[in-house]
Order: sequence, then structure tokens, then C-alpha cells
Amino acid sequence: MIDRIKKVAVIGSGVMGAGIAAHLANVGIPTLLLDIVPKAENADRNQLANTALKRLLKEKPAPLTHRKRLSFITPGNMEDDIEKLAEVDWIIEVVVENLQVKKQVMKLIDEHRRTGSIVSSNTSGISVEAMAESRSEDFQAHFLGTHFFNPPRYLKLLEVIPTTHTNQEVLDFMKQFGEDVLGKGVVEAKDTPNFIANRIGTYGLLVTVREMLAAGFSIGEVDSITGTLIGRPKSATFRTLDVVGLDTFIHVAQNVYDHVEGAEKQVFAVPEFMKKMQEQHLLGSKAGKGFYWKKGKDILELNPETFQHEPRKKLKTTGLEMAKQAKGLENRLKALLYSDDRAGQFLWNIIAPVLAISAELVGEIADDLVAIDQAMKWGFGWKIGPFELWDAIGVEKAVQKMEAEGIAVPGWVKTMVESGHSSFYHDEQFYGRNGEYQPIKRNPKEIDLRLLEKQGKIVKKNSGANLIDIGDGVLLLEFQSPNNAIGFDIIQMINYAIDEVEKNYKGLVIGNQGKNFCVGANIAMILMAAQDDDVFEVDLVVRKFQEAMLRIKYSEKPVVVAPFGMTLGGGAEVSLPAAHIQASMETYIGLVETGVGLIPGGGGNKELYLKILRNIPEGVEVDLQAVANRVFETIALAKVSTSAEEAIENNYLSHTDGISVNHDHLLWDAKQRVMTLYEQGYQPPAPEKIPVTGETGYAALLVGAEAMRLSGYISDHDMKIAKKLAYVIAGGNLPYGTLVDEQYLLNLEREAFIQLVSEPKSQQRMQHMLMKGKPLRN
Repeated sequence: MIDRIKKVAVIGSGVMGAGIAAHLANVGIPTLLLDIVPKAENADRNQLANTALKRLLKEKPAPLTHRKRLSFITPGNMEDDIEKLAEVDWIIEVVVENLQVKKQVMKLIDEHRRTGSIVSSNTSGISVEAMAESRSEDFQAHFLGTHFFNPPRYLKLLEVIPTTHTNQEVLDFMKQFGEDVLGKGVVEAKDTPNFIANRIGTYGLLVTVREMLAAGFSIGEVDSITGTLIGRPKSATFRTLDVVGLDTFIHVAQNVYDHVEGAEKQVFAVPEFMKKMQEQHLLGSKAGKGFYWKKGKDILELNPETFQHEPRKKLKTTGLEMAKQAKGLENRLKALLYSDDRAGQFLWNIIAPVLAISAELVGEIADDLVAIDQAMKWGFGWKIGPFELWDAIGVEKAVQKMEAEGIAVPGWVKTMVESGHSSFYHDEQFYGRNGEYQPIKRNPKEIDLRLLEKQGKIVKKNSGANLIDIGDGVLLLEFQSPNNAIGFDIIQMINYAIDEVEKNYKGLVIGNQGKNFCVGANIAMILMAAQDDDVFEVDLVVRKFQEAMLRIKYSEKPVVVAPFGMTLGGGAEVSLPAAHIQASMETYIGLVETGVGLIPGGGGNKELYLKILRNIPEGVEVDLQAVANRVFETIALAKVSTSAEEAIENNYLSHTDGISVNHDHLLWDAKQRVMTLYEQGYQPPAPEKIPVTGETGYAALLVGAEAMRLSGYISDHDMKIAKKLAYVIAGGNLPYGTLVDEQYLLNLEREAFIQLVSEPKSQQRMQHMLMKGKPLRN
């Protein structure tokens, strides 16, 4: 029995096959990427796989966490390299969605694989059982479906589909491997058409299309209310279809239509206008036109009747505007779905059938309702799954409304309500079809901060942060302000947390489970003080922030920061001085203050400079000017790493810092690191003298900036910011190589920050960022 996977072969180098190979490369697994030999004479026999590798370097969003990961993928073909299948531990088939073709590939695999190797198909809906027919006993015991979602690097869901012959140990191993190594949210699905997420998701999309046509809404109007308003992705309905590709969507819908019966079958009949779109090659993003067409700066929507693209519309109703004021998704959904408003009626008409079909399919497509909720959240980006949504709006009230409108509610749901149970979930348990609540199985590596809050584990809280006991002598500091922006409240809590940890605990994790780790300092507060000419207030905020960062750095107990998502400005400054950074693989970290007319003020310039100095191998001569140039370029251009691995290259992370592939395990990994450091007798770093480039270094930095200004690459105000930044990084008017202490550099940083805050053009940049959410180049 395989206990680890050291090498993989992916058969099929299309978008999905290459994407899976890229994700395997991202987690460090050498992968063989095979495809057929081209029919053209004298063609490169590995042409298809080689073309796929080139495509991986161009695609956006990037399938690879770093370009160098491409070296983990070896291209090949199914004739010259078929014998190499005997060298791998896992073979993944990702060829065309055609059962006969897949069976031919499985036969070839069976002839060349080694006994005990795992084989899987990435099919999105073809019967896994049928693929394994007539194969050897060992093949069938080690065969299952592994349905990744596209793009594999970013979408969390991995549906694992066993057959009746799949060895239980193989299934258990692949589920654990999927979570721990591939970083996926793994759901076990049954071998039914389109499995879980595509079955429910496609149903919901088609119900939405039919309701749009019946109610006379436009494509843009539907998208304006079926996105973040109801806890779905920003791409909503039709933008999602454009990204997926209409041909792909129709294929998935047709697959269910061909294999189910009854009322559900009719829902999966593709509307005529969508078939006509496919005929006219209006397939979405890959064709340049679909439900939407970007014409110059304008985004036009398709009129399904005229087949012309028209100006995009948004739905506006009084009820809709009132519902938007409701606090939280639950209250918003209640306000919308139980209203008589036109928008509310539309949303009820598309959501109620999805709730009913989800309940009807429990037991058929998955063993329990938890799997369905997880699949929809991880595969389709829903904030809450169908049963969580049902709980949010009130199960009993929803059932009454459904039955009054003739929507069939499954008997087990009615039994639940009649038995006096008001929700599908209760106290970490879910309601089973057997009429009893069962515990939700959770991976022990998942730390749920909201659950700990319910259990009374909060040690202290204020308006911006919570301090939570996460067990084993470790505290966690959770930012809770809007966008996790850093203000006085968070600074106060950092100081309190360090005091508490130094007295009573082993160490501290700084992390949270928001959308992003931290988008920076509270620039609204800083701008307000600056516009009031309250220099004292700005100076105090920056000084206190700098002091808090030094507390993190010199804490007697280890402080581990767990960044993920956007970790910008102040978020990066919180991370840099920590004893250790445990970053999510998807961490986008950068010191981006120049975008709002400022420079880092919390020690970011100094810490990035020190990080690069420390990363220079022992015995290598230190070129201080090269280090200063690197820091200046990174901060002046507001470089943001597009992955944790790229952050190492940009010196935001060190090679000794950790990367968590599974985001759900991030806080657990950070906690383990705190405990390890404590048990190893952690000692904080000793204050050090820092060599600077001084006057000569300052002059050298300005030469490059002036060349950029003269070429029109940067504005006069950019140049003013660059001068301040260069002065801080160089250490002021000192001789080259002078040793200074940290406080000296922090004082320079703070003075420059305050001077820039007072500049009208910097204030314009801050205002623009707050209003528009993007930088102003003035």
C-alpha cells in the first residue's frame, strides 16, 4: 500500500490536465505530463505537452506559484514514454470527456502501471464505475475519481469518487493526501451524473436562466443581484458562465439531462437561446464574446431576444436598497427572500428550488448534507451552502412558503420540522436522514475561531481585535476591524497580547479567518488627522505602531504571524519582525504605501533591509548598495508577491519561514511553530547595529529615480516620495558603512511619513484609494 506519493503522471495536457500538473508542481511533486503524438509529419512528438508548459507561463491567474516550479513537470507522449507509468505512484487521466476514449486510456494504463499504484480520472461527470469495467483486479482496487475544479491552484474543492471496487485504504489515503498535501477541501461523492457541486450548481444556474426569461429581467440585472448580495461570488451568474465557457457548461448540463428522469430532467434541458449562442461561438471569455462583451472601455450585455449586445443594466428597487442596509448575510437574505419586492420574489424563485433539490439529493449524490454544503462553498465559491442558507432564513418558515407554492419538500425535511427541530445544524452537529443529529467530522488541523468564541475562549477583546486562547498554552491575536485595517485599537491589543503572553503563555499567533490578513493601516483615520493639520495625532499613531512592532520583534516568547490573502502595508509590517512567518500559499504580500503617497511608517523599510542582509550567506561579501537598491526598488514600485513562494524571492519571507498549502490548516501550523520554538528554549534576538549606505548610497538611489522621472515613468510627486524613501533607506547624511541603531532608522522613517502625510497630493492619493479602491497617479 502506498504511504506517500513521490511522483505523478498526468495524461492529457489540455487546460485542466496542465493545471493539475502545475498544482502538483506547486506542492513539490515531480510530474510527467503526457499527451498523444501529433499526426503531422516531422512534428515535435511532445508538442502538445510542450505547448501546455508554455501556456502555463502565460495564463492569468498564474497556475504556478513561481515560474521555477515548471522544472517539476516533464513533458512526454503516450508512445515514447508509456513505460514510465511504471515509475509513478499516481496516474491521473484528464483526456476528453468521452467514455470510450477514457476506457481505451484505462486499458493502456492497466498494461503499463505497476501493481499498487493509484489511478484516477478527473472526469466531471462520466461514470467512474463504467471506466474501470474489464480492468484488472489490482487496477480496480486502486482506481477512483478525483474531480479537481478549474483552476486547480485556486479552487479548493476536490471531489473524490470511489467505485464499488475501490479499496477503502486507497480512498482514505487519497482523502488525507488531498487535504494535507494538495491543500484541498475534499468531499466524498457518489458515482452519479456530475457528482455534487456541478449537479447542484448547474441546476441552480439553469433555474436562474429560466426565471430570468419568465420574469423579463436582463442578464445584467440578474448578475447585479445574484452575486455578493446573496453570498455568491462577484461573478454572479452570467459572468461565471462566461469564465467557465458556454460549451463546457452545455456539456455538463447535457450529461445530467441524459442520465436523470422526472422533473429534474426538464430543468437540465438547455434553453434554445443558449444553444444558438454556442452555434454563433458566443462562448464567453475564451471567444471574446458571450453573455458579456467588453467593447473598448464599455461592458455590454447580450439581449437573448435580439442577440445584440447592449449597455449593461443593474436592477434597482426600493426593497433591494432596504435589504442592502441589513447587517450581515443572514439578515439580508431574510429581508430579500420573504419580501414582496420584485427582486426578492426573483431571488426566492431561484433559491427555493435549489434548497429543495439539494435536500432531495442527500443520500443519492452524497452521504450527508454537510458534503453538499462544503462542495458548493469550495467548488462554486458560495459563502454558505444550501442547508446553511436554509437555516439562515428559517427552515420552518421556508418549508411553509415552499409548500404553499407547490414546491415539493422532501419527506425527511418535513419530518425534521414536525419533530420540533428548527435547523439542519445544531451545536457542531448536523441532522441526518435517519432523524438524529450526528457530529460534524472535522480535521484536527482546522482551528475554528468562531467556535472557540462560542466556547468562551476569548481572553480579551476591543473594537479592533480579539485575543483568543487556542489551547496548549498559545494565544491568538485576531484582527477584527473593517478590512482588518490597523488602528489604535489593534495597536493596544498587540501590546496587551505581548504582556499577557510573556507572563502566562508559551507564545502568540497573529492571524485571523477574514477575507484577507490585513490591508494596511487605517488610512481614513490618518487622512482625517492630516486634513485637520493634527501632526501630533499622526506622529503619535506612527510612534505607537513602531513601538508595537518592536514589541513583536523582541517579545520574550515567540510570536508567529500567519498571513494570507492580501497582506499589504501595515499587514506586511506586522509580519516582518515576527520570530517566524507561517504564510498561506496564497499570500499576496507587499509594502504598497507609495500607492497612497506615503512610505512604510511602522518599521517596514528597516525590516525589509535587515531581512535581505540576513539572507546573505555567511562568507559572501556584503554589498550594502546592492541591498539598498533592492529595498528601494521593492518599496518604491510597491511590488506585491503573487504567492508565498514569490514572497521569498522578494525577501518578505525567508527560506526558514513556513508555507501552508491548505489554508484551513494555517493557524494550526502557526500554533505548532509557536510550541516548537518555545520547547526549543526560544530567545528573542539581541538589538543590533545596522550598517547603512549614507550620503553616497542616497545619491546612487536618486540617480535611478531621476532617470525614471525624466523618462515619464514616474510623476514629480512620485519623485518627491522616492527622495524621502531613499533618504530613509540610506540612513541619512552619514558616511558609507556607518553603524546605526534601529531607533535612529525608525525616527527617519516616522519623520518622512509625517512630511508626506502633510502633502496635498498624498492626501489626494489617500482620498482616491478610500473612494475608488485603487491608486491615483498624480
